[in-house]
Parts: sequence; C-alpha cells; structure tokens
Amino acid sequence: MTIEKSSTSSPAWWVPSLYLAQGLPFFAVMVLAGQMLKSMGLANDVITHWTALLGGAWILKPLWSPFMELASSKKKMVVLFQLAGGICLALVAVALQLPFWFAAVIVMLALIAICSATHDIACDGLYIVSLDDKQQAQYAGWTGTFFNAGRVLAAGGLLSLAGYLEKTSGVVSAWSSVFVILGITMVVLAAYNFSALPQARNAAVNSQSARDIATTLYEVIVEYFRKPGIWIAIAFIILFRAGEAQVQTIGPLFLREARELGGLGLSTSEVGAVYGTAGTVAFIVGSIAGGYFTSWLGLKRAILPLILAVNLPNIVFYYLAAAQPTELTVIGLALGVEMFGYGFGFVGLILYMMQVVAPGKYQTAHYALSTGIMQLGFALFKYFSGDVQIALGYQNFFLWVLACSVPVLVMSQMIGMSAIQKNVAPA
Repeated sequence: MTIEKSSTSSPAWWVPSLYLAQGLPFFAVMVLAGQMLKSMGLANDVITHWTALLGGAWILKPLWSPFMELASSKKKMVVLFQLAGGICLALVAVALQLPFWFAAVIVMLALIAICSATHDIACDGLYIVSLDDKQQAQYAGWTGTFFNAGRVLAAGGLLSLAGYLEKTSGVVSAWSSVFVILGITMVVLAAYNFSALPQARNAAVNSQSARDIATTLYEVIVEYFRKPGIWIAIAFIILFRAGEAQVQTIGPLFLREARELGGLGLSTSEVGAVYGTAGTVAFIVGSIAGGYFTSWLGLKRAILPLILAVNLPNIVFYYLAAAQPTELTVIGLALGVEMFGYGFGFVGLILYMMQVVAPGKYQTAHYALSTGIMQLGFALFKYFSGDVQIALGYQNFFLWVLACSVPVLVMSQMIGMSAIQKNVAPA
C-alpha cells in the first residue's frame, strides 16, 4: 500500500471532515427523514416501514465492501460518494415539490442511503490505511465525536431550523430548505476533502480480480456461519437491540404526537433541542463512560449492567406518556437519562461482536458481517414498531419495549463471553 501525503497531512486536518461527512447523511436518512414524514402527516406505521427499509443499505454493505478494493484510490471513492450523496440530498427538495412527492422522496432517500453506506466503507478503509496503529488509537475518539457531530447538526440544529421554517414558510418549503442546506454542506465537505485527504492506493487493484474477491467473499461468509455457536451469537446480536430499536424509532414521533393522541405535542424545534442536541451529548458522554466501565470490569462481568443500561432507562418514556409533563426541562432531563443509558450500554454489543464473534482468520470481515446482522436486527424491530404502537397506544407500547429486554438479559447469563472460534484465545 502506497500512501501519498497531502499538503495538510496531519490527521487533525482531515479526520473531522471525513467523519462529519459520514455522520450527516446517515442521520439525515435515519432521523431527519422520519421527522420530515411526520410533519407531512404520515402515520407512524408508514414512517417506520419505509425508514426501516431504507436502513437496508447499511445491512447489505458488507456484501459489496470487498469489491471497493478494486478502485484505484480510496480517496477518490470517498470524495465521489460525498459528492453524490450531497447532490441526492439536495434533490430531496425537488422531490418534495412533485405531485408524487412521497415515491420521489423515498427514491432519493434510498440513493442517499446507498451512497452513505458505500462511503462508510471507503471512509473507514482510508482511515485504517492512512494511519499507523498509534495514530489510529490517538484519533479513534475523534471519529466518534465528529460522526455524532453529524447528529447534532442534522437532528439538532437543522431539525430546530425546520421547526422554525415550518411556522414561517410552511412544511414543504421548510424541509426543502433543510435538505438543500444538507446537500450544500456535503458538497463543500467533498471539495475540502478532495484537497485535504491523503492518497491511499488499493493494493488489490494490481493483485486481485473481481472473481478472486468474490471467491474470498464466499469463503468469508461460509466460515462465519461455521463458527461454533454462531446462531446463538446472531440471536444475541439481534435481540440486544430489540427494545432500543423500537424506542429510538417511536420515541421522537411520540414527542411530536398531539397530546390528545397520547403524545407530548412538542414542536419540531423543541424535539431538535431536547433530543437531537441535549440527547446526543448525553449519548456521547454515556458511550465514553461505558467504554471505561467495560475496560475496568471486562466484558464478561460488565455485560449484564450494560444490557440493563440500554433498556431500563426506557422507562422514562412510560413516565412521559403517563404523566405528560409540559416543562421542557423535565422532558429534556428524562430524555438525557435515556440517551445516556443507550450510549453507555451500546458499548457492550460493539465489544461482543469485536471480541467474541469476530476473532479468527477473517476478523475484520467477520466484524463487518456482524455489524450488518446488528443493523438487520435494528431494522426488523424498527419495521414493526409503528404497527405495535398503533395497536397498543403509547403507554402500553413503552411497557412492551421494556419487556423486549427480557430475552437478551436471560441469554447474557447463558452464553459465553470468550471468542467463539476454536483455537482462538479468549478476548
């Protein structure tokens, strides 16, 4: 691998812009899109069905990630998909103006999701090959921080802006403006990264064909499903997010729902402030604390508290649905508790996939497959969450969410927390 340094070769010049560009389109599709469709008057089940399907790009990306090695330059791929994603984001504004706006918007969001998922592959690959082990560790915190900065900007700042514009210029105009801003931001980031990113040529271009890569991919998948206990591990990965996937999907819609329908009746701007901004900060703090907590206890001893941390704070949504407080401070504090617990406990799933499932000959590829399965679980529970909420109502739905944590709590005490492949030392 040959790495050509750019004129601004310090990672401090390009890691922030690289991972901000990774986060913005992801949260545009996975968070902002749901809020936009809610403002357009769609029912919760319709919103959850389509946004879950859009998440399929991140589920399937491990299947085409090996073929990305055939590109001559990771930098070119990063910039290309940032630019393409930016154009598609801006085109959502055009789609909203059409008589068949819903179908057009879904098509554009699907293209954004594909561009974003493919960009993830090139982005992480560029980071890995451009930095040595010491630098990778040094800037690891930056990647998560700036990825989540994308959430603060999209689900915080831009959602608040959308709420303001909804009142002054109407729903369609408001959301058109927001997606144009997102598109311009991504194009600007692409232009900056074209200059700032280091060159990183792919070794596979000269040494492997597409057929070679397809053969290796087949072997990777077969070996993954031959791991001893893999189906139990897959069930654990999917069930880990059963409650969290549903509350992360329905929670923001519940905040927007009219009080006479069981929601809190918050404005779009208020949701952006309490969930997209304050909630994201709580999530980041929780993630950092969860990492230190797990390193202190070890995964085996920490896994039960981590699962409880993800699920027990969801009780605040039952409180909010039952009490229906009007004070934004009270609502914000409750959501901060929930998001802190989500960030704190989610570390457990990441480390389980990394230390228990992935070790072996194809560790990196098997970790990627595990993350795809994780996203599959999230999308599955997200898909039917709207149907369950409509059937049960908000209060009973949030009790159902708490009940969904029981299977994974039981499983955590029955399965091992050491590497599941034979002849691999436990993590």
